[in-house]
Amino acid sequence: MDLKQTIRSIPGWPIEGVIFRDITTLMQDKDAYRQACDLMFERYKDLKIDKIVGIDARGFVFGAVLAYKLGIGFVPVRKKGKLPWKTIQETYSLEYGTDTLEVHEDAIEKGEKIVIVDDLIATGGTVGATVKLMEKLGAQIIECAFVVELPDLKGREQIKGYKVFSLTEFEGE
Repeated sequence: MDLKQTIRSIPGWPIEGVIFRDITTLMQDKDAYRQACDLMFERYKDLKIDKIVGIDARGFVFGAVLAYKLGIGFVPVRKKGKLPWKTIQETYSLEYGTDTLEVHEDAIEKGEKIVIVDDLIATGGTVGATVKLMEKLGAQIIECAFVVELPDLKGREQIKGYKVFSLTEFEGE
């Protein structure tokens, strides 16, 4: 199955000139969702990963399944103010302002091998902030994995030096 065909494209949302790539249609399709999760599992099953780090919120949808299938822990990276324990923070730039991500300060032990998972990489702001959080905790980042990549928006530039894997991409569309 071509996963790209299960992703809805919505022109002009949230603003004119943007084509929003809606993965809810992929998740609603039991075969497409299973295939996406299985492809990620196959990629990482032999790499001795310690934890999966999922980015709020749709990174949880794929990251938690991957952690379960690998039999390892899952670490949520959340928007500011959503975690109940001591956290570390990283603020990053948005098109109009900034936002902040947090992770529990004891979520990763120094040297643990991790994969960062999110649904989509566009400009790279959220994954860039997550990489910085993981560096602060001393994680060994094996790769950053996404269901969708929008290469035209150059998100990889935010995480230079780290491997990037995506299941699908929408380039020049």
